Amino acid sequence: MNDELKVQGVGTPDKIKLTVAALLVIGGVVAFYVLADQPTWLRWLAVAGGVVLGVVVLAPSQYGRLFRQFVIDARVELRKIVWPTRKETGMTTLAVFLFVAVAGVFFYLVDLVLAWATRHLTGQGG
Repeated sequence: MNDELKVQGVGTPDKIKLTVAALLVIGGVVAFYVLADQPTWLRWLAVAGGVVLGVVVLAPSQYGRLFRQFVIDARVELRKIVWPTRKETGMTTLAVFLFVAVAGVFFYLVDLVLAWATRHLTGQGG
């Protein structure tokens, strides 16, 4: 499924809101560094204020409505997830460990054979 999100009906006012919201968030981050000599809680409050103001400005725009719809759709998809049982998880974990052990032994043996062949072909070693 190849769904492409196309933002239709986004006019200049919505683009201005998006720009203002981004500037508010950036302003909150800048304030964090400008207020370097202030208490940490105050600096983080400036960041949180910038983010909150950005969300308040962006929420009523087309971008905000699309984001809300995305969150709703994501929650619907999350409800469709079927988690494995404890037994299935244990069996899968066991299969992975066994495969890693077999692969480890295989590559160890390949390394031994290649090292032996290299020693004999180059004439090094005893």
